[in-house]
Amino acid sequence: MNERVESKPPSEVVAPADGTDNLMDHEYDGIREYDNPMPGWWKALFWATVVFSFGYVFWYHVAGHGASVAREFEEDVARANAVAAQRAMRETVSEGALEKLMADASMMQSAAVLFAQRCQQCHADRGQGNIGPNLTDRHWIHGRGALMDIHGTVSEGVPAKGMPAWNRQLTPAELKQIVAYVGTLRGKEVPGKAPEGTPVP
Repeated sequence: MNERVESKPPSEVVAPADGTDNLMDHEYDGIREYDNPMPGWWKALFWATVVFSFGYVFWYHVAGHGASVAREFEEDVARANAVAAQRAMRETVSEGALEKLMADASMMQSAAVLFAQRCQQCHADRGQGNIGPNLTDRHWIHGRGALMDIHGTVSEGVPAKGMPAWNRQLTPAELKQIVAYVGTLRGKEVPGKAPEGTPVP
């Protein structure tokens, strides 16, 4: 059977050791309490946290030093994409492998240089079309704009239109890069040559 423990009356409550009498006015079920201040170590920790938060905001968001959580996340994603792209370069050509190359920004920077060297003359600097068709609209002459369709066209060429078979002039790795880069141009709708071919949603 539980036994109720009676609280001491206010007259028997022991006063603080420093002699102050900070007994609060309210009472509940015969219990009264002292208005004791927070411990000094707790208040010091609280204010240290406040000061640190201001310093953190200034250092990362105002002064722009260090790496923020968002930037670290972006760097982690970039590293993961780079690893995936390197693996994709060793894989058999497929839609998935080419998509991994598209996701790697550094790989696409190299591919942009290759595009400028090999493809810009016919497709213009941003793929908007010159002699060759606009690669940024939603119309496709060969296939439906899938990465493997693009790979087939770039690889085998279009002799009737003067486009060479690039598989005879580029390495397999370079061919993959070019195709992945063209994949990144799809749907950008850069103003240029009038649409040709079949519209693809």
